[in-house]
This record gives sequence, C-alpha cells and structure tokens, in this order.
Amino acid sequence: MPHVAGLVRAAIPPMHPGGRPIVAGVALTAAVLHALTGRGAVAGALATAATAAFFREPRRVPPPRAGVVLAAADGTVAVVSEGPPPPELGLPPDPVPRVSVFLSVLDVHVQRIPVDGRVLAVEYRPGTFLSADLDKASEDNERNALLLETAGGDRVAVVQIAGLLARRIVCDVHPGNEVAAGETYGLIRFGSRVDTYLPPGSRVTVSVGQRTIGGETVLAELPGNG
Repeated sequence: MPHVAGLVRAAIPPMHPGGRPIVAGVALTAAVLHALTGRGAVAGALATAATAAFFREPRRVPPPRAGVVLAAADGTVAVVSEGPPPPELGLPPDPVPRVSVFLSVLDVHVQRIPVDGRVLAVEYRPGTFLSADLDKASEDNERNALLLETAGGDRVAVVQIAGLLARRIVCDVHPGNEVAAGETYGLIRFGSRVDTYLPPGSRVTVSVGQRTIGGETVLAELPGNG
C-alpha cells in the first residue's frame, strides 16, 4: 500500500495553497446543489476535479546551468522584444530585453523564480483586465512586479499580469528573501501573462510561439555567460 500511495502522489501533482479556498468553494456548491436537487453529482465532481487541476503545482527540476534565466511560467512565448521595465521597480527607463509568456486556462498557473538570488522589491499595481495576449496588457493590466538580484549583480524583473478572466494575483515572497531558481513564488488565477525583463546584453534563447516549462526552460543567458 505505501508503494501504491507513492505512485499516486507522483502521478497527481499537489495543489498550490492559493487554490484551496476556490476548490473548497466549488466542492461545497456542488454538494449543496446535489443535496437540494438530488442531481449533478457527476458534474459537481468533474467541476471540482477540473478546478483542482487548474491549481496544480507539479514538481520541476531546474537544469544544472549557471548564468541563465529560467522561464517563470508554463505557457507560450507571445513576445520577444525590448521595452522599459515597470517604473514602480525604480530601474532605469531604458529598454531592455523582454520575454512575455501567455498562459491559457489549461496551463499550470503557478509562477517560479527564474534565477538564484535575493528579492530586492515586490510592487503591486492595480489596473484593467484586458486580454493577456495583447501587448498593451503589460502596461495597463493589474500586475505584480518582482525584482531579483543574482550573486553576480545581475537584476532580473518578473511581472505577473492578470488577464481577461483573472481577478487575483498571489505573491508569496518579500523584499530581502533569498530565493532559488525553480521554486514556486506565486500564482495567477485563470488566463494570464508573465513578463521577464532581462539585463542589457542578455541573449534570449527562445522564440515566439515556443512552449515554455516554468522552472526548466532556459529563457536567456545572462551577460558574460553566453
């Protein structure tokens, strides 16, 4: 039995704590409807399972490479360009390399730290809820910006951006925290986008349309590490 239980745990990813209240609410609603009508048991069970799957937090293994920036999210690369980082982080306004990853409702929605280092700043900004696949979403939508600094002094910014359906951004780290590449730090509920701003001189290693795996896919090589 312990072996079987271990296989089940390995096959079914754990759930991010931020999703537990939502899953509990769906399960309670389904139970109440079934108690009142005597129907909908199967539909309720499926809805609860689908909601739990949305908040899954699968185990990831970062590649053993130094001097690289990992994808902060599962999804599809929507934009590879240059742009000024969010002004609330206090970085110079000069354009820097930027990679935007779009998350559909079927993707894993936890976010992961892209580099080993220290959290310098966490800044939340309210905004609109445009479709996350629009480039304007980076500027106008609700967002939470995270600034990291590596041991070598490189600064990387990661921005969680709410999408058309998203109404809640969760961030579990704070300024001063020491963090490791690949570890989970947050969650965006439902369709969304994650932008990564790289130091000048970084070499982007992904292309538009490419699928990324959070905590495993290499987005870029930091300056001096190409």
